[in-house]
Amino acid sequence: MPYLSRIRINPLRAESRKLLASPRALHAAVQGGVPGLPERQRTLWRLDADNPHRPQLFVLTTDKPDWTHVVEQAGWPGADGEHYAVRDYTPLLQQLAPGRSFAFRLTANPVQNTNRPDKTTMRQQERIDAGERRGFRLGHRTAAAQLNWFLTRTARWGFDVPAAPHLSGIHDMDDEPPRDIHIITRQRRSFTKGAASAKEAHVVMNAVTFEGRLRITDPTLLTDRLLAGIGPSKAYGCGLLTLASLSEGA
Repeated sequence: MPYLSRIRINPLRAESRKLLASPRALHAAVQGGVPGLPERQRTLWRLDADNPHRPQLFVLTTDKPDWTHVVEQAGWPGADGEHYAVRDYTPLLQQLAPGRSFAFRLTANPVQNTNRPDKTTMRQQERIDAGERRGFRLGHRTAAAQLNWFLTRTARWGFDVPAAPHLSGIHDMDDEPPRDIHIITRQRRSFTKGAASAKEAHVVMNAVTFEGRLRITDPTLLTDRLLAGIGPSKAYGCGLLTLASLSEGA
């Protein structure tokens, strides 16, 4: 049974600053909240820091978690209020139906695969010179490319993004109307994996947060993406798609 959790983070504490600055450290804290073995858990997480004074951590787990350790280290353990909330995810999954619309948010790492990068790093050139046929995974760097990455993949994820209502009539006859989606944050993250080989220890990724409205086309495909995540870098805070109900008529 899947569970979706929301955890309040206190950004003023020393341990919080470590977690907020390091996707690797935050991943370890997330894995510490689930009772099963890490390799058997399907865990997705996302840090929402729209309000830097009240960041929130969202986590999707297979088993019911316990976030007491996160609250004690990085929350407000002695304060009033709900330190974290854990909700059964099944009721939301049961609401998915063709044609139904939801508000959504996703932090993803938009990438492309290529056999010949425009600008090769020393390691990439070594691989090319050695005759390796395995392609390179490169991150999209511009907002336009990142948005295109998202919009060209929605069919395989079980939904589409309808035209923005207030802009649906503002476009050229030959152009697509503007979609009801926007990028709210773009962040280049660079960090080390820790106990990894020298050639693979450094991680560079572009974390992009998309927000908007989606319309379900295939509930089965969408359910799979909600539970399994979207795109690469899931261990580092990417891939968790969350939905929220819209008001009637939206």
